[in-house]
Amino acid sequence: MFDFFKKNNKLDAKGIRDTFLQFIKEELQQLDGGEGSSLAVIAVAVAPAEEERFLYEAALYNGNTEKLQEDIQRIADNFALDLPSNWKLTLEFADELPAGMIRTNEIKAGLRLIMSAAGAATADAVVLNARLKILKGKAEQEEYVLHAGDTRRINMGREARVQAKDGSFRINHIAFPEDPVYETNKYISRQHAHIEWDTAAAAFKLYADEGGLPPGNKTKIRTARDESVYKLNSTQIGYPLKDTDQIILGDVAVLEFTINS
Repeated sequence: MFDFFKKNNKLDAKGIRDTFLQFIKEELQQLDGGEGSSLAVIAVAVAPAEEERFLYEAALYNGNTEKLQEDIQRIADNFALDLPSNWKLTLEFADELPAGMIRTNEIKAGLRLIMSAAGAATADAVVLNARLKILKGKAEQEEYVLHAGDTRRINMGREARVQAKDGSFRINHIAFPEDPVYETNKYISRQHAHIEWDTAAAAFKLYADEGGLPPGNKTKIRTARDESVYKLNSTQIGYPLKDTDQIILGDVAVLEFTINS
């Protein structure tokens, strides 16, 4: 099944597809002890160069995830990989592969295996990725994308690069410029808060950092359910974000959290 066809020492569309499926097979085979039955999503991203994009599109059935999922399920059946009946496949064409993905050197592709957590998520309601949209305040971008399974800590605060007391540097991935034009940004701490992906809970969690705790600049959540406001009073306890929750930083910036599933 995995004969690699090449033209001019480069993979053609069929070779890309075969390499892609081989890559997925090898990763699925590493799921031990029935772990495959907990698989909720195979999240795939490809980042070909512009001149190669047409080959990748042809190789991956022009984004037809149902056909790709059938191919992967066939592999799972042939190799006795016990996948649940309701697992999902997502496919994203990107400029670069998202951080935290398993990558292959053979083609420009990466994947993330997202497992369902007992009592927390099913394949029908699993978080794949999320977006943070700036509703109030001025950040370097108007919108940010978060990827489920990403092991990075996503820092939020004033300025993109901040030096701590010990001389080390903190990178704020969601940064609010320190600029007289955006005077209210001064009420956002340089080390205000961060977001982490919690695998066990299958959720993104918001944590306050030292600068985002009372009595100084605060970190709050306005819940989507009933618009009540929840204050973070500890750096150790994370708040599991839900779709359309609003994150409030220093009472001057508001970010809306939305889930793409």
